Amino acid sequence: MNPNKTIIKPVSFTEFITVTSIQSVNSILDIVIDDEITLEKYCDILINKLLKLPQSQFSNFINNQLEQMKSPISWLESFDLLIAENEKLFIENGVLYKYNKLFNLIEKRRDSIQVTSAKLTKMITPKRFVNADTEDRYFSFHETKLHIETLSSFNDKIIYLTEEIFEYKQADIISKNNKLLDYDFQCTQLIEKLQTLRKMKTDFEKEVIQNKLRYNSSEVKSQPLQINGAINILTNVFKQMMTTVKPNGKPYLGYKIKEITEFICENFVDENGQALSQSTIQTYLSPNRNDKDPNIDNTIKV
Repeated sequence: MNPNKTIIKPVSFTEFITVTSIQSVNSILDIVIDDEITLEKYCDILINKLLKLPQSQFSNFINNQLEQMKSPISWLESFDLLIAENEKLFIENGVLYKYNKLFNLIEKRRDSIQVTSAKLTKMITPKRFVNADTEDRYFSFHETKLHIETLSSFNDKIIYLTEEIFEYKQADIISKNNKLLDYDFQCTQLIEKLQTLRKMKTDFEKEVIQNKLRYNSSEVKSQPLQINGAINILTNVFKQMMTTVKPNGKPYLGYKIKEITEFICENFVDENGQALSQSTIQTYLSPNRNDKDPNIDNTIKV
C-alpha cells in the first residue's frame, strides 16, 4: 500500500443510482457496486471511473446518470462539488485536462436543464390566451398583463411594455390568434391607460394639497380678534404708533394709513363679531380727524 496515495474525498448526494454486475447493461456508463452500497463507496467508484473513462465518453456518462435522477440539478451540483474536492487526484494522474473538460460539460448541462425547466414552467398559458407564435417564443397579452401587475415601479411597467412592442414588431410571426387583438395594440392601450391613471393620480394629489392650503388659509383668516369696546380705542393705539416719532426720527409703525386699515380689518371684528368698515377705520386713523379719537379717560397711552 502506498502511504502517499491521495484518498478520495466524498461529498453528499441526495440521490445516486447503482447497479450490480448482473444488472449492468453498459459497464462504461453504469456505476457498478456488487457489495454493500455506501456514499463513500459510490464517490470512490465515481472518481475512479472518471480517471479511467475516455474523455469522449464524458458527455454520454453524465447524460446517462442524469436520466435516472429525480432531481438532475441536485445530482449535478453534488457531482460538480465531488470533482472540485478531488482536483489533486486529476493532477497526480496527469489528467487535468479531464478535470477542465468535466467542468465545461457540467456547466453546459446545468444551463440546458435550467432553460428547459424555465420553458416548461412558463408554458402554462392556455392557447386561447396566446396572441401569436414565433419559432422561439410566443406573445400573450394575458401573461404580460399579469407580469405588469407584479411590477411596483411605473417606469418599469412602461419600459417592459415598450420592449415587448418592439419585440413583437421585429418578430417573425408564424401564427396569430384571430380571436384576440394584436399583441402590440393591446400593449399600447395598456401604456395609455397607465399614463392616464398616473396623470389623474397626480392631478388629484395636487388638488388635495391645494384644498388643504386653502382650508388652512381660510381657517387662519376666519378667527380674527374680537374687540370688546369702542373701535376708536384700538385705532388710536395704532394712530399713536404711526405719529409718535422715536429719537432716531422714525415712527413706531412706518406704514401708510391704507396698509394699517387693511391689517386692522383683516384681524379684528367689533364686539358683536361683525367685520369692521374700512372707510370708518381709515377715518379714525387720519391725523386730521382728532375728533374721532376716544375721550382722554378711554385713551390707551403708548
